[in-house]
Amino acid sequence: MADAMQVFDRTLVRRRRDRAASRMAGVAPVLEAAAERLLDRLDDTTRRFGHALEIGGRGAVAPALRARGVGHVVSMDLSARMAGGAGGLPLAADEEWLPFAPGSFDLVVANLSLHWVNDLPGALLQIRRAMAPDGLFLASLPALGTLQPLREALAAAETALRDGLSPRISPFPELRDGAALLQRAGFALPVADRETLPLRYRTPLALLHDLRAAGEGNAVLARDPRIPPRALFPMALAALRPDAQGTLPMPLEMLVLTGWAPGPDQPKPAPRGSANARLADALGTVEQPAGERPPPRH
Repeated sequence: MADAMQVFDRTLVRRRRDRAASRMAGVAPVLEAAAERLLDRLDDTTRRFGHALEIGGRGAVAPALRARGVGHVVSMDLSARMAGGAGGLPLAADEEWLPFAPGSFDLVVANLSLHWVNDLPGALLQIRRAMAPDGLFLASLPALGTLQPLREALAAAETALRDGLSPRISPFPELRDGAALLQRAGFALPVADRETLPLRYRTPLALLHDLRAAGEGNAVLARDPRIPPRALFPMALAALRPDAQGTLPMPLEMLVLTGWAPGPDQPKPAPRGSANARLADALGTVEQPAGERPPPRH
């Protein structure tokens, strides 16, 4: 992988997930709610799935898949400790180097895990290759807007305390990027939409505690290696004001991706020129003969 593609410290991501593996119970309600939002897409199809791969589910995906009748689930995670408690057949592996033969799974689910991948288009391409024809891919990623108040508070505090800014929160994709990523990886019928999981915290410290418990600490390679100023976090957290209910709203904005591995039974676009009705008739307009221009408007 080219150096230009390196955005995240993957070794640090793995270490943080190792440490977080024993603390998943503290953030299980959030992970389970996000997984349910994602897996609701399975209710929109009559297809039944027999072999599923869940990537980075942290114990929230495999049980939900089994409850929906999926018999065989492989739980893959960058962290061996995290994979061991995920609920499926555990496998420690890297999302950037998938160890699966083509056609291994008819369902792949990645719940809030792919945002730490350096080469996301490449990872999606590998996922598609590991899928059987007509297999379904579901993924959720934190979208642009997630943790935005915390991002702005940290930036303002660091600007006030010393010159320059250091990235302290991972960059997140935009909704408009989703379908293009799926198409680029060769998925059919790509759909990208947005879900909002409303989260509220009693204190800013409770938010930081949940981020650490989920293994979501800063792993951006361009982060400042220096010890942050002692006043940085107190100043930033003091700027996060509670709302009228006395809580800190911090919604999780999720980019949800749905795509199918190409297969023979999927709907195909009609051949060019096969329409049996004219667009002009549908619009109630007069069709101009070829080569003629409409009169100019004044």
